[in-house]
Amino acid sequence: MIVWLNGTHGAGKTTTAALVQSLLPDSRVLDAEQVGGVLMSITPGLPETDNFQHWPPWRPLVVETARQVLHYAGGTLVMPMTVLVEEYWREISSGLAGYGIPIRHFVLHAETPVLHDRIMNDEVMGPSRFRLAYLKPYEDAARTWLHRDAEVIDTTAVSPQRVAQQIADSVLRAGCANASDRVI
Repeated sequence: MIVWLNGTHGAGKTTTAALVQSLLPDSRVLDAEQVGGVLMSITPGLPETDNFQHWPPWRPLVVETARQVLHYAGGTLVMPMTVLVEEYWREISSGLAGYGIPIRHFVLHAETPVLHDRIMNDEVMGPSRFRLAYLKPYEDAARTWLHRDAEVIDTTAVSPQRVAQQIADSVLRAGCANASDRVI
């Protein structure tokens, strides 16, 4: 199965993913951003875009990469990746469902001022206009479809350890470490 951690930049997806992986038996982290990195490395380059998710090959490559990793290694994939375009999420989730791969979709949410502060004071990546630019699209997605389609976990004032434990408990409580109660 896949435990997908969605939410915008600064919500804590990457940190939480590593912690969730340590709490779920036979799990591993697959960062779909690396698929985008592969596409970005193609030379000569693909058409100009501000986000590799807009390249049509990215979405089926994420599906196929996840499918192949699960086929090879089994277990659970924890996938931290922001997907704010509903059409893209539908393409990915229906592609995985078409292979019979269950998904637990979580959105890590934090209030906008907290996200802004986290992005501007990020000690690893530093301040980022690119990451800040996704605050409004996140708000729009959260209001229109994203929060409706996932289990929302507020990370505003909660430690990453508690967020990870909440996710792991939800997955394990539902008996979803190997099967999902909700295929999206």
